[in-house]
Amino acid sequence: MALVKRGKVYWVDFYFRGKRYQFSTRQENKKAAGDIETAAKARLLKGEMGLREKQPVPLLKDFLKDEFLPWVESTFTEKRNTYIWYRGGCDRLSEFLPLAESRLDEIDGAKIAAYVAKRQADKLNVTSINRELQILRRILHVAQEWGRVDRIAKVRMLPGEPRRERVLTREEELRYLAACSPLVADVVTILIDSALRPEELNRLEWQNVSFANGKNGCIRVLRGKTRNAARIVPMTARVRMILESRFDAAGCPESGYVFHAPTKSGHIEPSTIRLQHANAFAVLAKDAQENNRAPMQPFVLYTLRHTALTRWAEVGMSPFVLAQLAGHSSVKISQRYVHPTEDSIFAAIERASALPQAQAAPLALPQTTIQ
Repeated sequence: MALVKRGKVYWVDFYFRGKRYQFSTRQENKKAAGDIETAAKARLLKGEMGLREKQPVPLLKDFLKDEFLPWVESTFTEKRNTYIWYRGGCDRLSEFLPLAESRLDEIDGAKIAAYVAKRQADKLNVTSINRELQILRRILHVAQEWGRVDRIAKVRMLPGEPRRERVLTREEELRYLAACSPLVADVVTILIDSALRPEELNRLEWQNVSFANGKNGCIRVLRGKTRNAARIVPMTARVRMILESRFDAAGCPESGYVFHAPTKSGHIEPSTIRLQHANAFAVLAKDAQENNRAPMQPFVLYTLRHTALTRWAEVGMSPFVLAQLAGHSSVKISQRYVHPTEDSIFAAIERASALPQAQAAPLALPQTTIQ
C-alpha cells in the first residue's frame, strides 16, 4: 500500500522499519502525490525525524476541510445519512470560532464547555448537543490515530439524555393501524413484527426476500448501521401476506426495491411517510375527542423496533437469539431495547406466585433442663 485516494485527495500509507506512516498529501494529482511520497521516503532513509513529528498540528477547521470530511465522504459512500450526519455536525463545530480556529492540541475542556454553553443558549436539547459532542470526540480520536496530534481532550457527554423506552401496547397498535394509510400500515406492521431498522426496510430489495425458507419465508439484511447488521430475519404470517401482496402487485419482479418510490434513491425515505404518519395521529386525536377517551401519544418509527424486541423477550426468546435477530454485536446492547411493561411485570409475579412453595421443616430446638 502506498498511495490511497480518500475523497478527492491522495494519502500516503506505508511502513518503514516496522512503523506505519500515514498522512494526507493534499494533492488531487496522483503524480504530485507520488513526488511527495518519494521525498518522504528519502528523508526517512537519510535518518531524519519521522514524518508525523515534523508535521505541524492543524487547526480544527483545516483538519475538517482537508482531511476528515474527505475521509467521511469516501468511507460512507453507501451510507448517505451517516455522511450527512457527520457533515452537519462538522458545520456546527466550524461555526464556533473558539473551537474552529484552535489547533487540535489546544482544544481542552474549557473550550468544549464554551461550545456546550453556546448550543444550550441556542435552545438545543441534551440529545442533540450530545450527538455533536460525539462527532467532536470522533474527530479528535481520528486525528490522534492518524498522527496529526499527540494528545487530545476528553469529550464528556451531558447527563440527563432521555432514553427511548416507549413500547406500543397491542391495543395501541390496532388503533394506529386502523387510522393510518395503507402504505404506512404495511411499513409499521413489518417493522413491529421483524424489528428491522426503518432504513433497512426502506431499501429492502426483492432479491433479499425469500418465500421458501422457513415456515413463512425470511428477509435477508445485507448491510446496515453496524457490521453486525447483516442477518436473516424470519417472517411472521402477516409480514408474508403483506410482501406477497406487494410482490404480486409489482408483477413478481426478480429485483428492485420492495417499497419503490419516485425519490432520488428509488425507494421510500423518512420524508415519504412523515406526513402520512402525522395524519394518522390527527385521525386518532379526532377519534379520541369524539369518543371522550384519552388520545394516543405519538411515537417515532424507531419505537417499533423497541416494541418488537420487548415482545420477543417477553415470550422467552433467548437473549443471544434476540441479539442475532436485532443485528446487535452483544446481548448488552439488546438490553437497551427491551423494556418490560407493567402488564408483563405483574404477569411474571403472578407466575412466580403460582409455583409450588417449599414447605419449611419444623425447627428442632435443643431440650433444656431447668435445675
